[in-house]
Amino acid sequence: MIYQSAIQLIGDTPLYQFKHPNVQLYAKLENQNIGGSVKDRLGYHLIERALQEGLIQQGDTVVEPTAGNTGIGLAIAAQHFGVELIVTVPAKFSIEKQQLVRALGAKVIETSEDEGMDGAITRAKKLVSKGIAQYMPNQFDNEWNPEAYVGLADELMRDINGNIDVLIAGGGSGGTLVGVARRLREYNPHLETVLVQPVGATLEGHPEAPYAIEGIGMSRYSTFINPDEINRISWVSDEEAFQATRHLARHHSLLLGSSSGAAYVAMQREAEQAEGNLNIVTIFPDRIERYLQSNVLE
Repeated sequence: MIYQSAIQLIGDTPLYQFKHPNVQLYAKLENQNIGGSVKDRLGYHLIERALQEGLIQQGDTVVEPTAGNTGIGLAIAAQHFGVELIVTVPAKFSIEKQQLVRALGAKVIETSEDEGMDGAITRAKKLVSKGIAQYMPNQFDNEWNPEAYVGLADELMRDINGNIDVLIAGGGSGGTLVGVARRLREYNPHLETVLVQPVGATLEGHPEAPYAIEGIGMSRYSTFINPDEINRISWVSDEEAFQATRHLARHHSLLLGSSSGAAYVAMQREAEQAEGNLNIVTIFPDRIERYLQSNVLE
């Protein structure tokens, strides 16, 4: 096929099957989106909806606090729709992702590493209050976030003939997991969901500690999530996730980020505990190239 816009290269990503003696294991390779991550879907949807609702118009500036992948997705969408983009990023996050956002024409403002995402959010809000930007989507509390993944769910239904028993996904905002799950539960109300979190994230009062896994980790549930939508949380350590990332590269030629490694660990746990021949699906969010300075493969 011939494509005439990068936007057309978002979605319809491959589904990879792992061999297992007792269950069926599948991973959605969202690293194959044009911007390299599942957040390409989100970036497009957030800008499109804001334009549709009259919150912005062509030539306006959008600002968003992001660890990187959402910024890349928003930058691609901003190009397509003719708006400007600023992203505020905590200094500790991937330099490669910041470089990619700049390459796509967006402005990157680094915020304090110590303040984390809270500091990036505060800075973005100030830019809006000063009129430097006209709109902040705020992926962490935007009800349009989970809507962005309806297409992903429909692709899974098509490719697995509608038979999905367990859905696993990491959460930074949680939008991917709940957005896909809501759609899948229209077909299978008994779907089980597993939220992947790094050891050190403080969701549900877990003890805080430093962690190196990027792109996931929640301190609270986003406002668009009902905690009852999540059946269980799978806590994964840096060591487990990085080891899994190396395994995926060396045994499957899948060059993926550490959040994908964490999702793989959670998937293997579910397979070990499964009763019956279940279809277990996980989502691999992004590519390895944007994390090479973190020594994820060493």
